[in-house]
Amino acid sequence: MAKHVVIVGGGVAGTIIANLLARGLKEELSKAEVVITMVSKDDKHVYQPGFLYVLFDKMRPDELMRDQRSLLAPSIIFHHDTVVGIDPKACEVHTEKGKKLKYDYLVIATGSRPMPELIPGLKEHGNMFYTLESAIELREKLRKFEKGRIAIAMGVPHKCPVAPFEVTFMLDDYFNKKGIRDKVEIYYTYPIGRIHTLEPVAQWGVPEFERRGIKYETLFNMEKVEAHNGTIAVHSAEGSTVECDLLITIPPHRGAQAIIDSGISNDGWVPTNRYSLKYEGYENVYVAGDTTNLPISKAGSTAHFESDVVADNLIAEIKEGHPARDYDGKVMCFIETGFDKGTYIHFNYTTPPSPMPPSKMIHWLKLGYNRMYWLTARGVL
Repeated sequence: MAKHVVIVGGGVAGTIIANLLARGLKEELSKAEVVITMVSKDDKHVYQPGFLYVLFDKMRPDELMRDQRSLLAPSIIFHHDTVVGIDPKACEVHTEKGKKLKYDYLVIATGSRPMPELIPGLKEHGNMFYTLESAIELREKLRKFEKGRIAIAMGVPHKCPVAPFEVTFMLDDYFNKKGIRDKVEIYYTYPIGRIHTLEPVAQWGVPEFERRGIKYETLFNMEKVEAHNGTIAVHSAEGSTVECDLLITIPPHRGAQAIIDSGISNDGWVPTNRYSLKYEGYENVYVAGDTTNLPISKAGSTAHFESDVVADNLIAEIKEGHPARDYDGKVMCFIETGFDKGTYIHFNYTTPPSPMPPSKMIHWLKLGYNRMYWLTARGVL
């Protein structure tokens, strides 16, 4: 009897895991002892970190997309369909098109989604860059922006925790290069008592902000957004109000609706063991990427490193009957500090990050990785 592995989600984590499994279980697949099936609501795979570059005309939209099927090993069965329910007790996945997929092992990699509608007025008056369409729309507004105040505000949780820094630094360079930086005020807000979740990153960022004349306000949790006569007012739960001419926001995120509808959690994040990456209480269900409820960055690199562990353990379980290793919380993120310099941070559960001095070399490494990402998705890099 063949072992059936079902992967829900075709983002970074799901795609890497599928391809690593296809390679590691090549012999079992050829003998029909293993069947790997992926279900994804999208038939296009999008390199989401590229949205930031689209915003500043540094990448073109068509550079960010590939057909999902083209990224997968031929031995993987791909269903372009939406999962509407997961029954971990019955070991079944239910789809919008009426399929019922039985599994021996399940990987939940359903990702996260920005939800500006959770804050009154944010969807109507805020601008984000977390979808391709919104990044293009904001790019057009930036092209026309000649003077005034731009506020940056974010909800929690959100994926890519370094994105608020990156967009702020790149805005500074963008208006400097246009020669109108003195006419544009950049006002950064952050929900906790420092300018970044990670304390070493916040300590590194403060003098950078001050050197560039970027004003900031901490303990600012968006509660409501209003607009009157072209002025946008962002009200915080702490009682402060920031007025601006353009609001750039990173909205609060939630997990997939199917996770909520399946009764797994109320917010779409799956309760996950921080070491084994298994759904708490289920030995045959792994979780990877933004979908976990782990208190670590929801970022592409997190998904990448988790995927290596999940794939290794699934291969070991199928071949030898037990998992191979634990996840140590490894994360590594580039941070663009403008148009021509960058830095990076790496950390895990026990080692805090320590940002390196920004350099052109790190910036070029990041640009190089933007082009090589497709090798990562294929499980090569």
